[in-house]
Amino acid sequence: MDREPVTHTATDRELGRFPSGRDVSVTVHSYEGGAGPTVFVQAAQHGIELNGPAALRRLHARLLDAEIAGTVVVVPVANPLAFDHRSYLTPEAYDAFNSNFNRIWPGDDEGSFQERLVANVWPLVESADAAVDLHTGMPEMLEHVRFDANDDDARAIAEAFGTGFLLSDTDTAGDDFAGKFRLAAAEAGVPAITAELSNSRTVQRSAVESGVEGVRNVLRELDVIAGAPAATPDRQFLRDDAPRVIAGASGLFELRAGLSVGDEVGEGEELGGVFDPSSFERLETVVASADGVIYSAARGGVVVTGERVASIATVP
Repeated sequence: MDREPVTHTATDRELGRFPSGRDVSVTVHSYEGGAGPTVFVQAAQHGIELNGPAALRRLHARLLDAEIAGTVVVVPVANPLAFDHRSYLTPEAYDAFNSNFNRIWPGDDEGSFQERLVANVWPLVESADAAVDLHTGMPEMLEHVRFDANDDDARAIAEAFGTGFLLSDTDTAGDDFAGKFRLAAAEAGVPAITAELSNSRTVQRSAVESGVEGVRNVLRELDVIAGAPAATPDRQFLRDDAPRVIAGASGLFELRAGLSVGDEVGEGEELGGVFDPSSFERLETVVASADGVIYSAARGGVVVTGERVASIATVP
């Protein structure tokens, strides 16, 4: 493909209006070069996930000096309502039924307030040839990329992104996946991946750099920019098909001493305990739901019955 110097534009895209009459809008950056694919990249569907926008700011500087084939479309803050309120979810005052931006794709032009916001972002997604959705997990989560196990194109860009762990979704028909960006994009014929960088709520330079290089590797894989994706040594493939580990009692949860994300565990192995903080009684011993690798865990804190305290992925 013929690469040309980038032409950059930044526009405000109106998504809806507040009751006061003010616009709800997102900034859309477009980097255009020679003929080639269109790649859509977004961050901050959840307002406390800050390393994605920080990564895209640094990517911006690098793309301005690049020659590319195709178009890169970037929305650095997809959910300005949650971002401005420094909240994971959109405040219920705006939409009590659909507070999670990542559960209502592709949106609905005649739906609730937030469904309409999402519907006005959606045309940018469905016109793309590939999509990258940047997220940031809690500190006790492995940095990884998720993709649909049945989508070879999505797997290729997931591998290119370059994290040490890749999680494949083996069953995307359940309620846990309803309305997720990655699934909606796939149903529209757009291969998409979700990158889970590390450390929500703060900007962490190592996570930011992972995001920058990950998106650049995807652009290399798609031949938008020159070069081959950087090799990732010791990559591990995992399947997200184990039951979630949930608390069977309410109380104070403590993870077992010496246990960390990335550790392999066996089904039935002790992961921690739930205690009554007043009587000091052990209310429950929490055990692993399957053989596999812990990719997310609550380090410790107040939990209620039914709350997830750990996630395990199995090794293919």
